Amino acid sequence: MRLKDKVAIITGAANGIGLTASEVFAREGAKVAMADFNIEQGENSAQILREQGYEVTFFQVNVVDRTSVDLMVEKVQALYGKIEILINNAGITKDAMLSKLSVEDFQAVLDVNLTGVFHCTQAVLPVMITNGKGKIINTSSVSGVYGNVGQTNYAATKAGVVGMTKTWAKELGRKGINVNAVAPGFIETGMTAKVPEKILDQMKQMVPLARLGKPEDIANAYLYLASDESNYVNGTVLHVDGGIMM
Repeated sequence: MRLKDKVAIITGAANGIGLTASEVFAREGAKVAMADFNIEQGENSAQILREQGYEVTFFQVNVVDRTSVDLMVEKVQALYGKIEILINNAGITKDAMLSKLSVEDFQAVLDVNLTGVFHCTQAVLPVMITNGKGKIINTSSVSGVYGNVGQTNYAATKAGVVGMTKTWAKELGRKGINVNAVAPGFIETGMTAKVPEKILDQMKQMVPLARLGKPEDIANAYLYLASDESNYVNGTVLHVDGGIMM
């Protein structure tokens, strides 16, 4: 098992990529703290995984609220005694063309996707520094690298995540902490399920592999960066996008 007995916090774990990552990590031997704002969905998802024999626990958290984040980290540490992996997976979208993007929607996406990543990372940092090791994986996006029409707020946050990743990699590497990011492309999730078939076909045509990615593709990238196999990988942005912007 690639993560045997390691403790991982995965935010945004109630559904989608975060839920898939929780299952993959638990299958590989990790003790997974599934963190999400949606308590009902999060508890249900955690229960399903426990029924499959996996060691997972759900923790409600609002990544925008630092007090909530600190309390979640304290509970995880109290339960497991350590925190070795943090996956900053939680994120939201509120898309609109620039001329129609409200100040409120711009700020809401920044609060979750950027400030939330800061809160969670800073909160686990003392634990990882004390242990002398850790793996922090942030979720960026191809939108943050190349931009995307109608996603001023989202692209800004995901570009910011890249900047924070590289900065933290330089700051924390000497403390034994690796910091990397994953940049997903078009992935089959609950959000893409609502997209009209015509638009999905256009999205697929943009990808050299001619298909959308699956949550497992991103979860496996998280797994590699969280495992000992990536111990000399630091400050990188791993694109998992089917070659969309080559």
